[in-house]
Amino acid sequence: MKKIGFLINPIAGMGGLVGLKGTDNVLEESIKRGAKPISENRALETLRYIKKDDFIFLSCKGSMGESVLRKEKFKFEIIYKPENTKRTSREDTIRACKKFLERDVEMILFCGGDGTARDIYSIIKDKIPLIGIPSGVKMYSAVFSINPLAAAKLFNEFIEGRLEITEAEIMDIDEDKYRNDILDSKLYGYAKIPYKKILIQKSKSIFYSESDEENKKNIAKFAIEFMRDGSLYIIGAGSTTKKIFDLLGIKKTLLGVDAVKDGKLIGRDLNEKEILRLLDKYPKAKIIVSPIGVQGFIFGRGNQQISAEVIKRVGIENIIIIATQLKLSETENLLVDTGDKELDKKLSGYKSVVCDYRMAQRKNIISLE
Repeated sequence: MKKIGFLINPIAGMGGLVGLKGTDNVLEESIKRGAKPISENRALETLRYIKKDDFIFLSCKGSMGESVLRKEKFKFEIIYKPENTKRTSREDTIRACKKFLERDVEMILFCGGDGTARDIYSIIKDKIPLIGIPSGVKMYSAVFSINPLAAAKLFNEFIEGRLEITEAEIMDIDEDKYRNDILDSKLYGYAKIPYKKILIQKSKSIFYSESDEENKKNIAKFAIEFMRDGSLYIIGAGSTTKKIFDLLGIKKTLLGVDAVKDGKLIGRDLNEKEILRLLDKYPKAKIIVSPIGVQGFIFGRGNQQISAEVIKRVGIENIIIIATQLKLSETENLLVDTGDKELDKKLSGYKSVVCDYRMAQRKNIISLE
C-alpha cells in the first residue's frame, strides 16, 4: 500500500480577498479585516475527486489534514500533532515534512501557497514528488496544479503510475515588499512533480522589451478611449494595466486592484469588501484584467480581491482582458480559478483580448472540469 503525505496550511490565502497580497507576517491584520480560512475547502474540492485506491494518507492533526480526511472518509494515520491546532505555523509544516521523510512517503499532496511550498522544499528537496493544491495568493512556483480538480486528476494518475516525474521551480517573493508594489522574486530550487501538460501551472515570468513597452502604451491609449463611457472600471494588477494609469497621470498600485471613473481615481489598493461597496454606489461597472506572465491566469492568482461575487455583480459580459502580443504569443491558453465552478464554466471559451490599439486576438479560456 502506497504511503502519501498530506498536509494543509490552514491560513494560506487568507490575505487575498482582504487585499493584503498574502498572509505572511499579517495574519492578525487579515483576521481583523474579516478574512476567513479557505484552504480546507480547497483541499476538500480535491479530495472529493480522488479515487479511494490502494494508498493511505499520513497526515497531521486537526486543520492541518485530519479534519478533511475524516470528512471524506479516507484511510489515514496521524503522524504529527501541532502544539496549537487552531493556529499553526511554518515550523509545523517543517516538522511534519521531517516525519514524512522518516516514514518513507512516496509523494506529498499539500494545500497552500508559495510559502508552504518553500517550507516543504526546505526539508524534502528533490527526494519526493509534490503536488500542490493552490490556495495561496501569489503562487509563483510550478509545483501547483491549475485548480483543485486538476490536483485530483494528477494524484489519481500518479497512483496509477501513469505520469512522468519532472522538475519544477520553487519560487517565492518577499510579501512585505510585494505589499509596497515591489516585486522581488527568488528561485529556491527544483522540486520533483508528477507532470501532465495543462494540469500543472507554469512558473511566473515577467516580459519586457522596448517593443513590448510600446505595445502596452498603444493598449493603454485604446483603453482610455473606451473608458469614457461613465462606467466604474475595476482594474487588476500588472504592468500592462499600470500603463493606463501612467497615461492618465494617476499612480497605480502595480500589484493591487484600483478603481477609476471618468479618468479619476475612485479607490486604490482595494479589497473585496471595498469593491463591493463601490459597486453599490456605481452599479454600471466593468473589469479590466491582464494575465501575469506565462501562467495565463486572469482570475484566481494575485487578484483574489476581484472575487466570484464581484465578477457576478459586474457581469462576465463586462470583463475586458488586455495583454501584449508578446505575452499572448508565449501563453498557450488563459486560465480561470475563481473558486466557483459554475462561474469558471461561464468564463470559459474563446474571448477577445485587446492586444494593441483597436486590435484584439481570440484566446481560449480554460476551466478544468
